[in-house]
Amino acid sequence: MQETLSMTSSWDKTFPKSETVAHEKITFHNRYGIALAADLYRPKGADGTLPAIAISGPFGAVKEQASGLYAQELAQRGFLTIAFDPSYTGESGGYPRYVASPDINTEDFCAAVDCLCVRPDVDPEGIGILGIGGWGGMALNAAAVDTRIKATVASTMYDMTRVNAKGYFDSEDSPQARYEKRKAMCDQRTIDYRNGSYALAGGVPDSLPQDAPAFLKDYYAYYKTPRGYHPRSLNSNGGWNITSALSFLNMPILQYSSEIRSAVLMVHGEKAHSCYFSKDAFAKLTGDNKELLLIPGASHTDLYDRRDMIPFDRIATFFLQYLQ
Repeated sequence: MQETLSMTSSWDKTFPKSETVAHEKITFHNRYGIALAADLYRPKGADGTLPAIAISGPFGAVKEQASGLYAQELAQRGFLTIAFDPSYTGESGGYPRYVASPDINTEDFCAAVDCLCVRPDVDPEGIGILGIGGWGGMALNAAAVDTRIKATVASTMYDMTRVNAKGYFDSEDSPQARYEKRKAMCDQRTIDYRNGSYALAGGVPDSLPQDAPAFLKDYYAYYKTPRGYHPRSLNSNGGWNITSALSFLNMPILQYSSEIRSAVLMVHGEKAHSCYFSKDAFAKLTGDNKELLLIPGASHTDLYDRRDMIPFDRIATFFLQYLQ
């Protein structure tokens, strides 16, 4: 039995509502029985079946933030879209809260495809997915396993298994470094079980030191200010469980990304600290239906909500090419 979700009926997004797009709340469930909450966007006045796109991310964000903006923008360009909260986060179900999993979060995308495939207003042969940040990596992982996905966009992508296991720029890529991380999290498991609750790692800090790296200042400018703050966002508030990264140390994603036959567009800011994730992931892809699009002057978080930098028209053209 699918759990009953409590979802707000008010417009509580970090972006204004479009007058040309119809919006409604929906739910669906994944193979693990977790109920997922989503916002559905559809161009007003559209008839018949439409190509559809499932969208999620960034890692630690909620559907009221960047994924919702992408969903509404693409609905304005003729697609039926859903922006969903991953398992254990936002308005979606699952307990304990604030847990991430490379397997379950890949499955969340596939479950969104389940939902779209059976809708009477969706062409089941015209379904794509779009992942932002850490969910860009999950989207590629889903494309490697789900043959129903006809096209994938990964925007400002992180490979969350790589960064957890090896650190930024692979600076912690050693057995000893990984052992220390495992030990710390396993010690925390014991504490959590004894306490009967799960300690949180913390989101973006409430204040920054003057010598904070530029990418952390960028995260702060999005998640901790009116620009992008949301009360349900993990990054805006208490963050993930401390032990949430355990499986990411042990289960690398993208192991079969070279076997993705469907189309892929990877979009990244040229100045983003994370750009190497997209460049390296793109190098593993095969086929003439793969593209890496670098945005001049853009940082990692510019592609969260900067309409003047996010290539929405190019993304829409890509999806139209492969979903119709």
